[in-house]
Amino acid sequence: MVDAHLIRDFDISDAELDAQMAGLDLSSLDDQLNNTQVLERGTSDLIKARVIGLRGGDVLLDVGLKSEALLSRHEWDEDESVSAGDEVEVIFDEIEPETGLVIVSKRKADRMRAWNRIAESAQEGDIVEGRITREIKGGLLVDIGVPVFMPASQLDIRRPAKLDSYIGKKIEAKILRVDTDRRNIVISRRKLLEEQRAASKEKLLSNIEVGQTRKGMVKNITSFGAFIDLGGIDGLLHITDMAWDRVDHPSEVVKVDQEIEVMVLNIDLEKERIALGLKQKTANPWESVAQRYPVGNRVKGEVTKLANYGAFVKLEPGVEGLVHISEMSWTKRVAHPSDMLTVGQEIEVIVLDINPEKQEISLGLKQTESNPWDTIVEKYPPGTLIEGTVRSLTNYGAFVEIEPGIDGLLHVNDFSWSRKVSHPSEEVKVSDQIKCVILSVDREKARVALGLKQLTEDPWERAIPERYQPGMVIRGKVTKIANFGVFVELEPELEGLLHISELADEQIDDPEKVVKVGEEVDVKILRVDTLERKIGLSKKRADWSGDVEESASEPEPRKKLRGGLGDGQGDTLI
Repeated sequence: MVDAHLIRDFDISDAELDAQMAGLDLSSLDDQLNNTQVLERGTSDLIKARVIGLRGGDVLLDVGLKSEALLSRHEWDEDESVSAGDEVEVIFDEIEPETGLVIVSKRKADRMRAWNRIAESAQEGDIVEGRITREIKGGLLVDIGVPVFMPASQLDIRRPAKLDSYIGKKIEAKILRVDTDRRNIVISRRKLLEEQRAASKEKLLSNIEVGQTRKGMVKNITSFGAFIDLGGIDGLLHITDMAWDRVDHPSEVVKVDQEIEVMVLNIDLEKERIALGLKQKTANPWESVAQRYPVGNRVKGEVTKLANYGAFVKLEPGVEGLVHISEMSWTKRVAHPSDMLTVGQEIEVIVLDINPEKQEISLGLKQTESNPWDTIVEKYPPGTLIEGTVRSLTNYGAFVEIEPGIDGLLHVNDFSWSRKVSHPSEEVKVSDQIKCVILSVDREKARVALGLKQLTEDPWERAIPERYQPGMVIRGKVTKIANFGVFVELEPELEGLLHISELADEQIDDPEKVVKVGEEVDVKILRVDTLERKIGLSKKRADWSGDVEESASEPEPRKKLRGGLGDGQGDTLI
């Protein structure tokens, strides 16, 4: 219902007027006109008037009454002229009590005339064209000759987040309801679009085929792809089908409301699903990649991604290769590709291998430089004495830097001839400067073996066999007891094994019943194995002889043995 004070307000705004004429309810206007004191009941809503003259920003009219009517110049459009003698139709508003002037409205008369014209012809279901003028509560006002109402839910198939972006646009819509009593028309653009879409969908599904190229509009973008409106039905352009190149997000390739041409890849009529492709419009670069990038060629590329195992390098759009972490440096121990490269960096690489079927190219970075290992064999032949820095320690040995970028391995077994070294930290620490001997160089595996014990003569070659011979009885110290026997230290860093069967004449189940750690015992040498570096001992046989060889007295103070046990079969742990 239009408020009475708005009808009588001479300076009523366009927004208020349009809202009133859109419905909101103008049925009381006749009553207001028929109940004025000046106009008699039955007088027509529209009054014909003649322009008498202009007074400032107002226009004086002769409306056939005792008093002239006053009308604002703004009631005419800017490009519409006004001059004396012009005839115009108006609607009565009120009479000013002080001046007696009749206040009328041309704008309301124009709206009323337009409403009457449209009301005579407009039917529910008709298609009308108009311009969206403004946003009001619940929807939009659309000027189709008169302001009509369109609910926000009826603007589009997908309700837009903001309505103001549509203001000023021309649209076509379908009339949903015409209320002549309330002078109200409600329209829907959505219904018209849905009907048009349904017709287009039926037509599209009847003639679409795999392999066709179709134009469409990007309607929505997700993390996995974009939905393309083909005209009645949406197809999915998956992210993997957007470009031969790597695409991290579909928004890198397409934008909402963008018109693009795509290829039809697959059609599921039952589920009404269509798979689309963009990259398929161009040739697959992998089809001829072997000809463009022969194995062994030096090529340039851009680092696009770093992973724990290597770096991806873009050679051209759609073609990427992998530089494995093992192919980054001849000499450096690369913990992560970021130690060598950064994303976006342009580098030169060598093509190592190509697999077009799997779309894989193996690239090498270190191959762009000469391999220092080619000259290592010549520079460091076996037997060469070197001095280097301990760079790192592992359970199995110490890595010693021979020259920048070249490390050799000093294995735990090559620290001592006679002493068991369980961990290199028992002998050296990081940053120590030590002298070693080059034992071997493996160019293919890029390895250098080093030795520390090889700096001295192997005592097993002459000294030990000369000092310890089978049949000799010697005194030693029990250092360790195992279930299979007893280890006896004969001299510092030299042990023999006293097997459990050689402890006593009777059968022994537990060696600790016969000897204790730290106890000195007389033992007889049964054998000296220089190849296996083992000395076999017997206590019971020493007891038989009753003698201790004076020549086998201890040559030096004893040292505590480091290491574990042998295999229990007459072995000596050195």
